[in-house]
Amino acid sequence: MRSLRAARTFRSLLSARPLHGAASPAAAAAASAAAGSRWCAPLVPSPRLPPPSPRAMPAGVAGAVSFSLTFATVAAAEAKAKERPPTDLLPRNVVLYQYQACPFCNKVRAFLDYHDIPYKVVEVNPLSKKEIKWSDYKKVPILTVDGEQLVDSSDIINILQHRIRPDDELTNEEEAKWRRWVDEHLVHMLSPNIYRTTSEALESFDYIAQHGNFSFTERFAVKYAGAAAMYMVSKKLKKKYNITDERASLYDAANTWVEALNGRDFLGGSKPNLADLAVFGVLRPIRYLRAGKDMVENTQIGEWYQRMEDAVGEPSRIQE
Repeated sequence: MRSLRAARTFRSLLSARPLHGAASPAAAAAASAAAGSRWCAPLVPSPRLPPPSPRAMPAGVAGAVSFSLTFATVAAAEAKAKERPPTDLLPRNVVLYQYQACPFCNKVRAFLDYHDIPYKVVEVNPLSKKEIKWSDYKKVPILTVDGEQLVDSSDIINILQHRIRPDDELTNEEEAKWRRWVDEHLVHMLSPNIYRTTSEALESFDYIAQHGNFSFTERFAVKYAGAAAMYMVSKKLKKKYNITDERASLYDAANTWVEALNGRDFLGGSKPNLADLAVFGVLRPIRYLRAGKDMVENTQIGEWYQRMEDAVGEPSRIQE
């Protein structure tokens, strides 16, 4: 009975809301199973040739080369530097209520990490949701800033962006278009891929069970009942979103994003913008699962993803 209830919980929660909030660990897991330490594993960088030796060049050329290398180094460092807001605009007492594997929660975390905003995390038990019983809003992410509740991942990011960059335009047309694409298209490619087979579903829920907020007995039920439920749900999602080949749909989405970059390091140019952070956030939980590995091996998205890992850097989460 406990396993059956868990399975029903996963089915109802995941199918409840497809957009900016994650209704369950399964939707959470939709981008699941990889967010934690596996996701932080860096990709192996390509080998680089050493710079030419100044001794082999005339003095004037050597000086120009030295200046160019210095300028390039500074420019690269600036591109990778975190965009921390001014101290007087830095949000205080930030707490994120989340599922670790939730793609929408990862969107918010990517924004917080990139802007180096310190935050605490409360991992919500998706079965009891006792950690958010105080709130009328029963989905994640929920973010509190100095006690003020913010909900819905895109709304949270919009509000924070306005607070830390009050003089900037909230978004431009291109940025807005691709942020909508993330919420309305890209995120729906995840569940059918990470729950495509029973083994992939178990891979995802093994991560959720290990890193979610579960008791020992819940952990067992979540892994097996959740994986079975989501394997079946993924077939319905595949039909709902007219997906005939799960991997092909994921590869198409990745290639669509790369085409949108149009040769730029980021959609934002030399630095990530909100669309870059949104794409990175929802892909981060699946990057080192089988689906994410296949995506990188079969598309051109890997170089951009590596640049985003470098730009976002270490989490600004406060460890307790």
